[in-house]
Amino acid sequence: MKAKEIIIDRNLCKGCSICIHVCPKKTLGISEDINEYGLFYPKVEDLASCIVCRLCELYCPDFAIEVVQE
Repeated sequence: MKAKEIIIDRNLCKGCSICIHVCPKKTLGISEDINEYGLFYPKVEDLASCIVCRLCELYCPDFAIEVVQE
């Protein structure tokens, strides 16, 4: 399986970085930008490395991330 897209709702994100730490392939990284609350949110570093395990979705306490598979 491959990911078509990883959608991050930066305004739902509270910047906890759990999604970044649980990703086994290091697909996500921290953005240099901030959201409307002044928090750094995750960004997709390498979409091709995503194995669609969806751990980022499962562990996100704010439901701010969605993995869309091809």
